[in-house]
Amino acid sequence: MSYTINHLSELEAEAIFVMREVAAQFEKPAILFSGGKDSILLTHLAKKAFFPAKIPFPLVHIDTGHNFTETIEFRDYLVKTLDAKLIVGSVQEAIDKGLAIEEKGANASRNVAQIPALLKAIEDHQFDALMGGARRDEEKARAKERFFSHRDEFGQWDPKNQRPELWNIFNGKKHFGEHFRVFPISNWTELDVWQYIAKENIELPKTYYSHVRPCVERNGTILAVTEHVQPREGEEVKDMRIRFRTMGDATITGAYKSDADTIEKIIQEVAAARETERGNRADDKRSETAMEDRKKEGYF
Repeated sequence: MSYTINHLSELEAEAIFVMREVAAQFEKPAILFSGGKDSILLTHLAKKAFFPAKIPFPLVHIDTGHNFTETIEFRDYLVKTLDAKLIVGSVQEAIDKGLAIEEKGANASRNVAQIPALLKAIEDHQFDALMGGARRDEEKARAKERFFSHRDEFGQWDPKNQRPELWNIFNGKKHFGEHFRVFPISNWTELDVWQYIAKENIELPKTYYSHVRPCVERNGTILAVTEHVQPREGEEVKDMRIRFRTMGDATITGAYKSDADTIEKIIQEVAAARETERGNRADDKRSETAMEDRKKEGYF
């Protein structure tokens, strides 16, 4: 246990150091907040990094309009508890204004449509750094990111043109119109996240814990039935005991059958898992380079 605590303390110190570097080097930074466990963890770290002052960054949520109700409710609860500033970018608004295109078809998603909504929020508020909760163990494209990940004036990412980060020296220099995505918990694993959540007693949406809800199985993925996910012809709605390892759009976020209703049980489950938490995300299954393609265009 002492090794685990020391390991988590080192990860915490690294993340807090990165966040303080962001505060020192940039004029208008913000935290990308999805309502998932990693962005909640990031917000908790920001609170510790600048205590007793309030978090000096606004929380930016790109709302697809297809979120789980629990995600939005928890987002609003956390913002009120922390007395933080919340900025919401609307995908529906971007679609209505012609900035984004609504996908059509049986497997349509608003995932790509988040990109213009995010870039518009960056332009409207002149953000020069956006901190996100992405980790290198999640997905191969995210493993290519630096702590300080440069984006050009179009919000695009070039994985072959990232700056070296030697001896924890982070280069935040940029030209006008460019910005950085910053990933303070890059070196954390899913297991680290859950052990830290247990150590710090961090509150999360109940969707992360085992619960029973109506679901359908579609293309090998368990989807919770919501107003945005309705059963198709031939699909049977079943009450299943599930939990989510990652939270996103209800239309693309797959659930896992699980009895893990406590943090201790979740830690045991994650330690035994042989698939990454994004392995059940429909948006990542579209192609081998789905995530990297989206990131090059400005995705999180």
